[in-house]
Amino acid sequence: MPFYKRQGDVPDKRHVQFRKPDGGLYHEQLFGTVGFAGMSSLLYHVNPPTRVVRVEDPVDDRPVAAVENNMEARKLVGFDVAPVADHLAARVPVMFNSDCTLRLASPTSLSVDYFYKNTDSDEVVFIHEGSGVLESIFGDLRFGPGDYLVIPRGIIHKFVLDKDCGTHRQLIVESRHPIYTPKRYRNHFGQLLEHSPFCERDIRTPVHREAIDAQGEFEIKVRKAGQLHSIVYLDHPFDVVGWDGYHFPYAFNIANFEPITGRIHQPPPTHQTFECDGLVICSFVPRMYDYHPLSIPAPYNHSNIDSDEVLYYVKGNFMSRNDIASGHLTLHPAGVPHGPHPGTYEGSIGKKETKELAVMVDTFAPLQLTQQALDIEGGEYGKSWLPGAH
Repeated sequence: MPFYKRQGDVPDKRHVQFRKPDGGLYHEQLFGTVGFAGMSSLLYHVNPPTRVVRVEDPVDDRPVAAVENNMEARKLVGFDVAPVADHLAARVPVMFNSDCTLRLASPTSLSVDYFYKNTDSDEVVFIHEGSGVLESIFGDLRFGPGDYLVIPRGIIHKFVLDKDCGTHRQLIVESRHPIYTPKRYRNHFGQLLEHSPFCERDIRTPVHREAIDAQGEFEIKVRKAGQLHSIVYLDHPFDVVGWDGYHFPYAFNIANFEPITGRIHQPPPTHQTFECDGLVICSFVPRMYDYHPLSIPAPYNHSNIDSDEVLYYVKGNFMSRNDIASGHLTLHPAGVPHGPHPGTYEGSIGKKETKELAVMVDTFAPLQLTQQALDIEGGEYGKSWLPGAH
């Protein structure tokens, strides 16, 4: 994110001596992207962040395609994904391409005894149900329903779930390209502009915690080149006394997205929340409908020639769809026109508002489906536009 944060203790200048109370040196770490030209932060560790005890054999964690060339509209019943105790094992891959992987998860353990680092992808974790704390080398970031957690690649972290908040459900978007806020909503300094549907005030950042100075065996599971590696370190990774910079995880709640409306139906880009080279993420939130006297609030039929469209339904009645429930995930492939279900086009006329809440992911390369996706497919969604289908 292009704004500056400073947490804990840092020296007055970069790359100078920064001493502990006993006279020893803290260990500076530059954490950034795009070589030395991208956003970065400097962290100061009690111990060197380099002391590796051992490296275990990797496990292949690449998703496997069951449908490589999909041209059918599909609906997945996301809540049918089985709850799994282990947080990483709970992440079920359902769709992927060369740019991204989409996963659904319902973890049940409150915590795990390892840390995690994805060096392949930035992650956007949408919290559908549940709450807890994202612990990372940057501090603690509390989350709850409706939060997008944006975790840039390479950040060591773990999820600690609250025990009294019911079921935990997550939608995870792993992007091989860095995730940013839409550039049309930023000035050339990186600040979100006045017409942006959200601003820096809506973004929550980690809160610094006391450094954990401990030695032992601390496992970090590292995703790299589709392999899940296990690296055991001598020092606890959260031994950071302070940091500053522009590169850190953050949270943004979908309820803070201010919808852009107009006299006639607004196209999907008005709902855009994040962007990168391989995909965009949009937020459909409660909003007033179009106010032209002849407006049709339901979307017009459209052909996504360049992108596959995925919609994850969070809650409410999605006004252009029939037979859709919370946790459903629909895929509308590029090259096939789609639009409102029978009856919803005419039925939307005269309506003043919608209470729908959904997350949309549009990819710029075709998505392949896994067997795990086919296992939770719900009916022949591709035929749901035929007469008498509903």
